[in-house]
Amino acid sequence: LTNAQKRVLKEIRSDMGSGKQMNRLLQCDVGSGKTMVALLSMLIAAGNGFQSVLMAPTEILAQQHANSIREFLQKMNIPVALLTGSTSAKERRPILEACANGELMILIGTHTIIEDKVLFKNLGLAVVDEQHKFGVAQRAGLWKKNSLPPHVLVMSATPIPRTLALTAYGDLDYSV
Repeated sequence: LTNAQKRVLKEIRSDMGSGKQMNRLLQCDVGSGKTMVALLSMLIAAGNGFQSVLMAPTEILAQQHANSIREFLQKMNIPVALLTGSTSAKERRPILEACANGELMILIGTHTIIEDKVLFKNLGLAVVDEQHKFGVAQRAGLWKKNSLPPHVLVMSATPIPRTLALTAYGDLDYSV
């Protein structure tokens, strides 16, 4: 890991252990390791018995995240699933069941994951990639997936002015 990735992970770990909901923006260039930081954050959640979800704006990006994360976790016993609009009903049923009963620790998908049918037993971390491509209501749909709001990590290489305003007014912590 780079020194910047290590620093950001310390910030995230501190937030997640603070007893308050994390709401953090991770901003960095394309290819600088946002997915790795997100994965390690999801592993912190899994290590503490919590599920994680990663929402991406397109099926291609969701598939890329799923492939990368599965490759990194291939020697670990941590279940990962991909849920998109093109996931067949036959494939979807076991994913939804494993998610609802807590067997599935990491769910990656598109806006499909905010549908009412997608339930979590113990969602602890919601990661939103390219967060500016989702509406406020769509992102808020993730917050309602658990009895307590999950920690939130939003990632962007190009944050929009509204996101930067949230960091300026203290509603969103900021890591580079």
